[in-house]
Amino acid sequence: MIALSAGVFALTAVPAMAQDYIARIGHLESTQQSRHIHLEKVAALVSERTGGAVEFQIFPQGQLGNQRQMTEGVQLGALEATVSPAAFLGGFNPAVSVLDIPYLLPTDEAKAQALRDGDFGKALLESFSSRGVVGVALWPNGRKNFTSNQALDDISAFAGQKFRVMDSKILIEQFNALGASAIALPFGELYTSLQTGVVDGQENPLDTILRMKFHEVQDYLVVSEHGAMEDVVLFNPMFWESLPEEYRTIITDAFSEVVPELTAHKSAAVASALEEISGGDINVRVASEAERQELRTKMYEPARAAYIDQAGDEGAALIEVYEAQAAN
Repeated sequence: MIALSAGVFALTAVPAMAQDYIARIGHLESTQQSRHIHLEKVAALVSERTGGAVEFQIFPQGQLGNQRQMTEGVQLGALEATVSPAAFLGGFNPAVSVLDIPYLLPTDEAKAQALRDGDFGKALLESFSSRGVVGVALWPNGRKNFTSNQALDDISAFAGQKFRVMDSKILIEQFNALGASAIALPFGELYTSLQTGVVDGQENPLDTILRMKFHEVQDYLVVSEHGAMEDVVLFNPMFWESLPEEYRTIITDAFSEVVPELTAHKSAAVASALEEISGGDINVRVASEAERQELRTKMYEPARAAYIDQAGDEGAALIEVYEAQAAN
């Protein structure tokens, strides 16, 4: 357990004032990004539907600490809630790393949302309860794509290339399955590593590629949408249980209700990013459905095996729920 930021502790003394319940919600994105914009929409819905009894105070851009500090703050009760990228929670809850498996969620948004809303999503959220937090919702936050300084004309082109990944055995196996090698590097070192050839390529959502200017030091981009970037909404259990059941339902429904608008906002940001990237010197190619299926066929089983090895019986049970639902 690490020490929480001074900012988190300082905020614990905020008085309740006129509201019956105040929830401070910390996250890492800027105020212009989809997560924050739609958190504000949720806050407005919750305030309206509880007659002002529940107030969400939203703190963006890591104002309350890094994600680990915010997650532990929620666990300890120093913070009421956080919205975290699932990729940052694998050390806290190994079960959530199921989302690292390539093409786990279909690129068809309606089918992907059915998985979030169904037995799989419910089981994934429930896995947080044994970690001292309450999983309230899953939110879509984009999909990863491949870039490289070497050609990516087809699947065989991945062989022998070096890709940067987050420190994840699942992602390493994803690239091993394509004959490529994966190197875990800190995100802050990625631009220079691409520029100097430490790695040939990387995977990230299009808006991240644009924002971090990776396209300026890469020659090829394949819009593969192979990896789902999901957010997890986590609440402190004591705060959550202190709410009347009616208010808990209002909050859960509000997080679900804004998903179509959230998805549309993110899609627009991605489309804008693709247009801007395509105007540069990088070669851009959109993978066909047949190619995406071939990628899934090669990558899914090795990544699945790495996940179960990491998450054990809990992971195996979650995969069983996922595959049963996905087959329907």
